Amino acid sequence: MTKFAAFFRRVPGSLLASGLILTLVACGEGEPAGEEGPDLPPSAPAAGFEAPSFQEAQGEGMAPLIVHYVPSSGFAYEGPDGELTGVTVELLREFGRYVEESHGLDVTLDFVDEERWAVFYDRIRDSRGGVFGIGNVTITEERREELAFSPPYLNNVATLMTHEEVPELASLDEVPEAFGHLTGLLYPGTLHEDRMQALREEIHPGLETIPIESNDELVSMVASGEGYFGFIDIYNYWRAVEEGLPLRRHAVADDASEQFGVIMPRDSDWAPVMEEFFEAREGVSGTEWYDALLREHLGSELAGLLQG
Repeated sequence: MTKFAAFFRRVPGSLLASGLILTLVACGEGEPAGEEGPDLPPSAPAAGFEAPSFQEAQGEGMAPLIVHYVPSSGFAYEGPDGELTGVTVELLREFGRYVEESHGLDVTLDFVDEERWAVFYDRIRDSRGGVFGIGNVTITEERREELAFSPPYLNNVATLMTHEEVPELASLDEVPEAFGHLTGLLYPGTLHEDRMQALREEIHPGLETIPIESNDELVSMVASGEGYFGFIDIYNYWRAVEEGLPLRRHAVADDASEQFGVIMPRDSDWAPVMEEFFEAREGVSGTEWYDALLREHLGSELAGLLQG
């Protein structure tokens, strides 16, 4: 364990979920964000969505479910035909098929996007009934106080990213000198915000930071070469490098200790049904159908990295 990983374990926001064996890490946040989010559909009150509970759905024989998502390349995005697809989108569609087959309900899935991750998170927290969130949310004990989680569906790695002109760090002790001219980018409400604050408190007290609203903004500002750096989930970094952006990963700061889960309102009676689904699919991760799904949307190399 690196010195950096060791002091991250002391940050309350990055506590690990009990009972899980965690092998790799992710902040669990989506990609693009804008100044204003999309208009909410009529079924969504200002503070959250409302959909039938599992008990109510059984009584009616129908389950009109809401899936709230943060657009994210590979996970929840529009394919070449303009249709919504991706790893987490298809995972929820498979869940819908499971509910139809196993519980005899007529399931419909209403996918509603939200580009601002913090808004997405709060809206699921404040929702009721059959509402599910797919925004690559890291499972933590702190978040279990206000959300229900599915079993983990993916591992990930959080990494430190700069412009490619910044020499790679051999040790985190080099940060104050090597990054002395750089400004840290904070992604509010995420575990990457915790990481940046821990870096400032433990290693680089003079660090200046500014907030950003999305991974796209973070990547763009770092790639500009105008003096920024930040923490990012490795799949976002990977995609940006594949697109030819001039970025550098500082592997000495990699944090490999967390997993993603689908989120639901804390008291949702759909959570046990979601657990049934994972059990019926042998835990999802490592099964042939899920491996094929990851390879299709993420590519073989990245899929292998994220599965550990």
